[in-house]
Amino acid sequence: MQKFTEITSPAAALREADVDTDVIFPARFLLLLDKAGLGKHLFHERRNARDGAKTDFVLNTPPFDKAQILVAGSNFGSGSSREQAVWALTDFGIRCVIAPSFGEIFYSNCFKNGALPLVIHGEAHERVMLAAETGKPITVNLEAQTVELPDGEVIRFEIDPYRRRTLMLGLDEIGSILADDAEDIAAFEARHRAEQPWLFLDDGRLEHLFADTRAK
Repeated sequence: MQKFTEITSPAAALREADVDTDVIFPARFLLLLDKAGLGKHLFHERRNARDGAKTDFVLNTPPFDKAQILVAGSNFGSGSSREQAVWALTDFGIRCVIAPSFGEIFYSNCFKNGALPLVIHGEAHERVMLAAETGKPITVNLEAQTVELPDGEVIRFEIDPYRRRTLMLGLDEIGSILADDAEDIAAFEARHRAEQPWLFLDDGRLEHLFADTRAK
């Protein structure tokens, strides 16, 4: 998983609230299982007219078509639990979504896929939204837990320390377990092998066992 420490980028502003995962990644594309290339289907109905032409949706408009940050309204990512919504965002290049609140499962899925769902409320969120609308770069620093706006204002944010660490190290759930608990896992496996050795026949012993069975 790609590490997240600091990004500086124009931020795409999407003032709409309650943007659900079917809007982010329409259900008809769910049969696509490869993460690579899903970005072209991100906000598909908003970015594409029925005649196939591109719309004036913010992610079609420079410099926001290269944005790594999305500033959205409240309850972003509600609805379906589809993880493809996050896959499409990250494949498009968006690594951070800033909103007053998120759909619970979407929020969790972001951390599993190297994206930062950043909760900022009230007037601070509005200032970030206004800054995003200028097209000037915004800096999100996960290590310092700050968002720096183009005018120099710094907004601090809070985040769960465990999730912050895994993002900064680029660890998904399996990677985190292996990093934190490898010694305990090895000790358990050694103890298990010693207590129940018949479950861990090596290749040579298995071959010998099958040979004896065939002989009979």
